[in-house]
Amino acid sequence: MKAINKTALAASIAAASLFSSSLAQALELATIDNTTIKIGGYIKLDAIASSYSDGSLGAGNLGRDFYVPSLTPVGGNSANSTLDFHTKQTRFNIGTTTKLDGHTLKTFIEMDFQATPNGNERVSNSYTPRLRHAFLTYDKWLFGQTWSTFQNVGALPETVDFIGNTDFGIFVRQPQIRYTSGNFQFSVENPETTVTPNGGGTRIVTDQNPLPDVVARYNYSADGLSITAAALMRQLSYNNGADDSNASSLGFSFSGKYAIGDDDIRFGFNTGSGMGRYIGLNVANGAVMESNGDLTAIDSTAYYLAYRHPWNAQWRSNITYSAISIDNDTRLTGTGVTHATDSLRVNLFYSPVKNLSFGGEVALANRELESGADGSMNRLQFSAKLAF
Repeated sequence: MKAINKTALAASIAAASLFSSSLAQALELATIDNTTIKIGGYIKLDAIASSYSDGSLGAGNLGRDFYVPSLTPVGGNSANSTLDFHTKQTRFNIGTTTKLDGHTLKTFIEMDFQATPNGNERVSNSYTPRLRHAFLTYDKWLFGQTWSTFQNVGALPETVDFIGNTDFGIFVRQPQIRYTSGNFQFSVENPETTVTPNGGGTRIVTDQNPLPDVVARYNYSADGLSITAAALMRQLSYNNGADDSNASSLGFSFSGKYAIGDDDIRFGFNTGSGMGRYIGLNVANGAVMESNGDLTAIDSTAYYLAYRHPWNAQWRSNITYSAISIDNDTRLTGTGVTHATDSLRVNLFYSPVKNLSFGGEVALANRELESGADGSMNRLQFSAKLAF
């Protein structure tokens, strides 16, 4: 190995000092041989006041940290309000880029503390780190865990909430092998099937798929417009101990962003059979079990629209509406499953300096069961976030 470039090393020491004192933007730590090492991430505080029309969410419930459509309480006897402060969304990542023999190799690893156990609010508020991304790329190939190719991260709206367009949202990270050729992307990804028992009941997570999930995607960008069209093809599988049952799943997604001067409109539409865990944080399962043990895929359709407007160099606002409708066969699922959810959120961000943002957001969410019972959530959320 060649000696570390002295200029780069001096710069890395200065950058490390700056990081420890002020958490400045994206730091290039060092260049060793042909490899550049960078770190990044952000610190974020969330303060969340929520009120529910039909009950409450208990301590440690994910729905108190960020919006999860399936967790809006329905059918409770009284209203309830909660207040939570947390820093779980804080994240850290490290990446490398290497130029070698005419090829480009990259790695990326990222961790945060969201949705993990072992924390409590009595003394230390300590939470276990979790793996978000861990992948390598070699020219046009990607190997490892990252966003599903079926998901268009570039169309996500800017929200104080962790996700924001969650009812519509395709939001999945998983191990995969991806190939990119120009505007086209193809991947095989880790499979998993979620099933509603016959008549309703606790979700079955099978982990019995013999085939990978397959995604084909096309990206297009021109004149302020960027759009993505993607198709998801997979097999839903379950073995009840005696027989194998399978069902085919096919989903389609169309999403994008259109810039109008400094403003932009972000949009998306998803529809398909058996999308299940890919959409709405698994608000619906991929399939329901028939009385004979066979699987029937569950259909769903979702959409969202968001508008972003900068008031000036420091202030900006976003309005986001998101909704999903699930076509359950109630003869199989029963009437206790979710039929539809939607949410509306309006926010205001202030950035006094680059990479520092203070945000306030009002969110209204609704959930309806197939029985006709429904419930709502109103939420006021504040955040302080410094990216580096």
